[in-house]
Amino acid sequence: MCYNGDNMDITIREVDEELYRQAKARAALMGATVGCVVNMALERWLGEDSEKKSRRSIAELLKPIPFGKGNEHLSERIDEILYGGKE
Repeated sequence: MCYNGDNMDITIREVDEELYRQAKARAALMGATVGCVVNMALERWLGEDSEKKSRRSIAELLKPIPFGKGNEHLSERIDEILYGGKE
């Protein structure tokens, strides 16, 4: 369940005592350590930032793509071919 790679002992200051107790109890129920839970939380927190960067906004998806000079009306020409002339 937990990452068993390189680990180090660290001290984290200003952790809420009641939150720590609750986390320790829940981790024990899961058969995990507080360190494991902290690792999972850090991975999730750091992953959220990269997910936001990888998601493209709808505005970015709708930006026109240049197809080079002379193709400014390409979509109109495609419509004429597919659907016939302008009405």
